Amino acid sequence: MTSLVTPAQTPRPGVVVAAWAIVLALSLLPVVVAQELLGRRVDADLRAGLSVALLLACLAATVAWRPARGLRPVLWLLLVLVAAQWVVHTRLDLLPFIATRLADPSFAVFMPVEQALNLVVTLVMIAALLALKRDRRAFYLAKGDPSAPAAPVRWMGVGQGARWSTLGPVLCVAITGGTLVFLVLSGAPSGERLARALPSLGIVLVCAALNAFNEEVTYKAGFLAVLVEPVGARNALRMVAAFFGLAHFYGVPYGIVGVVLAWFLGWILARSMLETRGLWWAWCIHFLQDVAIFGFMVTGAITPGGA
Repeated sequence: MTSLVTPAQTPRPGVVVAAWAIVLALSLLPVVVAQELLGRRVDADLRAGLSVALLLACLAATVAWRPARGLRPVLWLLLVLVAAQWVVHTRLDLLPFIATRLADPSFAVFMPVEQALNLVVTLVMIAALLALKRDRRAFYLAKGDPSAPAAPVRWMGVGQGARWSTLGPVLCVAITGGTLVFLVLSGAPSGERLARALPSLGIVLVCAALNAFNEEVTYKAGFLAVLVEPVGARNALRMVAAFFGLAHFYGVPYGIVGVVLAWFLGWILARSMLETRGLWWAWCIHFLQDVAIFGFMVTGAITPGGA
């Protein structure tokens, strides 16, 4: 069986367990547990403060525990993400010009602003990754090789000798088609709604392109780049997929179904980055799926979190 396109590594079990604990603690999982099981709203300031405290404690622990020093780039990148999201989504978004647009129910008004805010976070993450890695290609900020070999995945029907030039288009159709089926079953818009939504097609395409770029860089490429060395490629893929999947509990689709689907999407798209050494297929697949989701949001047929 062909291995992933990464150096052979034998990560320490203790380091892998520690990395999993950190990833899950900094994911949306604690918020979901608090809100869905305990019925307690999680304050954004408190969450950010606890996250920063945890990350600083972990960084301090790496001084005493030498094997964990390889996790320092992960910890620093998470610290940057927590800080950037706190500033952008609890301070910058309160500015009157921004707040009034985010509160507007019209997709054409709130979504471009939301994506612009997310882009600010993404640019901060890119700056941090350049400081850590020095070369954008080291964190997959490149087209890569879209026809690179794809490692076999038997349960997906991907056999020996497969290439991303074939697998990529198949995934584009399959994932987008599957998303459309789910959306139609959730609530197909009427012909009248579709007609009213057509003028917003340009905004849908731009927002889908931005969202795909933001999420692929912020939640996959960057963390994949700093996790592979200390925990190995397979563990890194699973952690990135888990972090991305849990982040979609209140997304579209929402709930456990949304987590499972986003988990798989995170895994397969992160895998495409490792094997092609670039963003191309991850961005394309994500973009097409977002076009479908945002298109239904414009019609009012679906809303994030199932509201």
